[in-house]
Amino acid sequence: MAKGKKKKNPIPFRLNIMFFLIFILFSSLIIRLGIVQIVYGNDYLREVDRTENDVANTPVPRGKMYDRNLNPVVDNEPRNAITYTKYPNTKTADMVKTAEVLATLIEKDTKKVTLPDKKDFWILKHPKEAEALITKAERKKVVEKKLEQKSLYKLQMERVTEENINEFTKDELEVIAIFREFNSGYALTPSIVKNKDVTTKEYARVSEHLDEMPGVDVTTDWERTYKYEETLRSVLGKVSSSEEGIPSENIDYYLARDYTRNDRVGKSYIEKQYEDVLRGQKTRVENVLSKGEVIKTNTLTEGQSGKDLVLTIDMELQQKVEAIIESELRRTKAKGNTYLLDRAFVVLMDPNTGEVLTMAGRQYGRNSKTGLTEMNDFALGNITTSYTMGSSVKGATVYTGFQTGAIAPGSAFFDRKLLLAGAKKGSYSDLGYVTDVTALKKSSNVYMFMTAIKIAGGHYIPHRPLGINREAYAIMRNHYAQFGLGVRTGIDLPNESVGFKGVDMSTDGLLLDLSIGQYDTYTPMQLAQYVSTIANGGKRLEPRMVREIRNPSNEHNELGSVFKTMSPKVLNDLDGKDVWIQRVQEGFRQVAQEPGGTAYKYFGGKSYRAAAKTGTAEAFYDGPRRNQYSAPVPTINLTLVGYAPHNNPEVAFSVVVPWVYQGKPSDDINKRIGEEVMDAYFKLKEKRAKGESDADKAVESPQ
Repeated sequence: MAKGKKKKNPIPFRLNIMFFLIFILFSSLIIRLGIVQIVYGNDYLREVDRTENDVANTPVPRGKMYDRNLNPVVDNEPRNAITYTKYPNTKTADMVKTAEVLATLIEKDTKKVTLPDKKDFWILKHPKEAEALITKAERKKVVEKKLEQKSLYKLQMERVTEENINEFTKDELEVIAIFREFNSGYALTPSIVKNKDVTTKEYARVSEHLDEMPGVDVTTDWERTYKYEETLRSVLGKVSSSEEGIPSENIDYYLARDYTRNDRVGKSYIEKQYEDVLRGQKTRVENVLSKGEVIKTNTLTEGQSGKDLVLTIDMELQQKVEAIIESELRRTKAKGNTYLLDRAFVVLMDPNTGEVLTMAGRQYGRNSKTGLTEMNDFALGNITTSYTMGSSVKGATVYTGFQTGAIAPGSAFFDRKLLLAGAKKGSYSDLGYVTDVTALKKSSNVYMFMTAIKIAGGHYIPHRPLGINREAYAIMRNHYAQFGLGVRTGIDLPNESVGFKGVDMSTDGLLLDLSIGQYDTYTPMQLAQYVSTIANGGKRLEPRMVREIRNPSNEHNELGSVFKTMSPKVLNDLDGKDVWIQRVQEGFRQVAQEPGGTAYKYFGGKSYRAAAKTGTAEAFYDGPRRNQYSAPVPTINLTLVGYAPHNNPEVAFSVVVPWVYQGKPSDDINKRIGEEVMDAYFKLKEKRAKGESDADKAVESPQ
């Protein structure tokens, strides 16, 4: 029997094939490595060594403010601060570790920690539990692109329970608060972790452990301080805190001007109006990065503090005026029938430059904490609130009569009550024949009525319609606007009110009311601009709160050089005959200096020889308690305007006291305030001229 053939074993053949393939693969890898090292080696080496340059800005102290006598008003108080700078390749886990170390070194307020902050931190600290909050089906939807990846995080946040976040201890909440600050800043830009109540011990402890906390640093920050406390605070304005940063409503505006979101900016009034000047020039730092790590820092531009403002305000005089207002408000409130009286305003202005010397306003309010009534700063009311001013505006009516040809210098009317169709209108008493000058001196309503009727092309016949042209409202308002009444004064502050123009022109009597200041409303600042225009001979000057802009000084308590001086700006000229303004000025002089003048009792015989015009307006209460009454409550507004000396004016003033009393009782609070304010101005001037300034004796003196 023949032997069967021996079968060949296929394994060696397969091994040979496999070894051959391995040989080919290794050969390809060796060739590839050779190409990488020999052909592209230098390119990859350069890529490894490549650096990136990133420029960051660091903030500088804000500019200061001084009054016209160079007394500090707003300053920067240095304070210890702890900052954190986030680098591009910093991992979240590393940030958490750094926050945990820092939390052992400082006390951090946790009031601002939000529910989302807690949930987010819980997810970071409990990754496995957080992963379990997402179902397989939801992950599958992400793979199938039916659900976005970021939606998973949103679902996790929604599914973290109160029980989960209530587990946090006080120490852990501090870590969350610190981590929250870490995340709020921009890469390579220091963000404030803590700058309030940083103790010397905290500052030292953090300094000693900086090597353990990448990105953390200690520095000196600043806080706005007010040397005169609440005096003029509402006008000086506010600055946002480091926590607030840029106000959300203005974020696009500021970001387009090289601000960062956590920059502090002026939020209101002078701080906001002069933001570009006060903000200063940030330090520009170039960070050189390699592999995401900062290897070098170069200062491109040294920072410079913001420029300083020298205000037109005389703070010593401002405080004296505020004290006068408070005293007279309390005195008048003590009388009966004054339950609606809650405020008073005084503006003092240089009629030759438009510089505002004082802008005082005081208002009764209730302390939200104690519930007690107190007197608060309301200087802003001089530009943001308006009232019917009464006879104080009669100078504008007389001048309008001259300009329109309705009257001429010396024109006279017989002052007795006008018997209109269905109504009587007259002065406080029948004054007989009055001229333009004596009409101002005695405050004749009838003279103004007759002037307005002639301006309107009407005719007075007892018990008959006047037949006036309704365009007379616009004519008179346009002429009043030349004095600043009913239009923006141009003051360098935002949010200025223009007042209210009555819309009803259906009855003849309303035009007559307009002529005596009892229809349209004006602000105290408009009233000051109006009387300044009369005082200086017919030029309406723009009121100003800032006198100079100064370069910052490197020396403490020293002012830098003058960067810019604000020049007087004439908005318009009355452009009339000299005799017209002279007749108005003479009327104002007689009001204050001649027996029979409505302010003679208070200004007659004064050495500073004032000119003035009083005002009493029958008005309706429109204050904060308006909703307590079913119908408008009739009340009386009292005003006073003037300037001194009458023949060479150096100061003009307006006094406005709304809602003084109801019914028949009367009061002269406007005249008393005016007299005391003028007395204070000239006494202070005299003392300073003798070198005996009593600035160090003032209540709450900054010295």
